[in-house]
Amino acid sequence: MAQRLLAYEAVAGKNSEPTESAAFRVCAKLRRPLITLAGVAGFRSLLSRALTLASAESPSLTAVQVAADGSLKGLDELGPQIDKEQVRDGGAILIAQLIGLLLTFIGEGLTLRLVQDVWPEAAFNGRVSEKERKLERTR
Repeated sequence: MAQRLLAYEAVAGKNSEPTESAAFRVCAKLRRPLITLAGVAGFRSLLSRALTLASAESPSLTAVQVAADGSLKGLDELGPQIDKEQVRDGGAILIAQLIGLLLTFIGEGLTLRLVQDVWPEAAFNGRVSEKERKLERTR
């Protein structure tokens, strides 16, 4: 699911001027519904834990921090220090950890519903959406 979310956001980023990584956009889009569900402190704790777990696998994420409002900060400082592949891999690990924590705490059904509410055009049940088919054809 994390890879699919990142791929979906990568396509969205190509349609506009991307100023941040796909992983940061995924986190930003999940932020509002998760704050509604768990409050700012709850979301911040969840994202902080996901970041800690992901940093153990991808040391490039150690410069990233969760701000008081639950947003991610620090990617700008990574720019010249690491390559884009490391940023992409670290982002994938972060999103996978976040999704894993959501599955643990709120279950598969609620996690899928939350994700589908944020990305209604994406298919997360094994089907491929029309937008994703177009993406595959352009690759």
